[in-house]
Amino acid sequence: MSIPEATLLTPTQIGYILDPSRPVLTHSRSVLAEISLKSHSHPRGQLLWASQGVMKITSEGTVWVVPSSHAVWIPSMVEHQVRAETETEMRNLYIDPSYVVRCEQSGVAMLKMTPLLRELILKLVKHANTLALDPMARLGLVIIDEIEALEGSEISLPAGDDPRLNHLINNIINDPSHEASLTELAKMVGASVRTIERLFKAQTGMTYRQWRSRYRLMNSLEYLTQTTSTSRVAYELGYKSVSSFIAAFKEMFGCSPQEYLSKKDYRLPRSLT
Repeated sequence: MSIPEATLLTPTQIGYILDPSRPVLTHSRSVLAEISLKSHSHPRGQLLWASQGVMKITSEGTVWVVPSSHAVWIPSMVEHQVRAETETEMRNLYIDPSYVVRCEQSGVAMLKMTPLLRELILKLVKHANTLALDPMARLGLVIIDEIEALEGSEISLPAGDDPRLNHLINNIINDPSHEASLTELAKMVGASVRTIERLFKAQTGMTYRQWRSRYRLMNSLEYLTQTTSTSRVAYELGYKSVSSFIAAFKEMFGCSPQEYLSKKDYRLPRSLT
C-alpha cells in the first residue's frame, strides 16, 4: 500500500555532503508516530538509531522493526525508507565514503547498540555546532571504530507490506503487554483467524505469538539498561511471572537477564563529558 505523499518527510541533505575532513556528520529529528521519510539513498553510509521509539526500515524488499536497543547500518547508495512506528527521536550518523566501514556488508544490517556508542552519538549530536573541526573529526574517527566493532544482531524482527499485518504489528509495538487473542486480532482488521496466522507466517516467518515474544524480548534489552529489576521489566512487558520472563529470555539469549547484562556490560556508563 503506497503512503500518501502528504505524510512523507523529505530526507536531510547531509548524506550527500562529501568532505573527508568531516568523517562523521550528524542529524537529529523528532518524528511523530506513523510518519515516514521518502525512499532515498546517499553517498554517505548511515547509522540509523532512535534514542527513543521504534522505527521500521524498508530496503531491497525486506522490512525490519528496530527498537532503540538496536541500530541499522545502511551502506552508501543503498535505497531505503524509514517510518516511525511510535513517537521517535532519531539520531543519525553519516560516514564520508572515503572511510571504509563494514565493507563486508553490501546491504542493510541490524546491529546491537553498545553503551559506549550510544554515549558517543549523544555527545556528538549535542556538540555538533560547537566543537571545532579537529576535535569533531577525532571524535568521528572513534565513532567509526565503534561502528565497525558492533555485533550484528542474530535476532531480527522482520515485518511485511500487508496493511492488515502492519496494523497488528503496530498494535504490538504500542502495547507489548496486551494479551490479545487471535480472535480479537482478526476482528480488529476484519480478517479470519486463519488469515492472520497465514499473514504472519508468510511475511515474517513467525507466528503471531512468536513475533510478539521476540519483540518483547528485544525490547527487554532497552528496559534492562534503565533498571536492574528483572521483575519490573517482566511486569512492564506483560509477562505473567518473573520466572516466565527469565525462561523466555534464556531461551532467546542463552543466559539470564542479569548474566546478559554482566557479559555485555550493557548498563549505561556515566555520560561522557
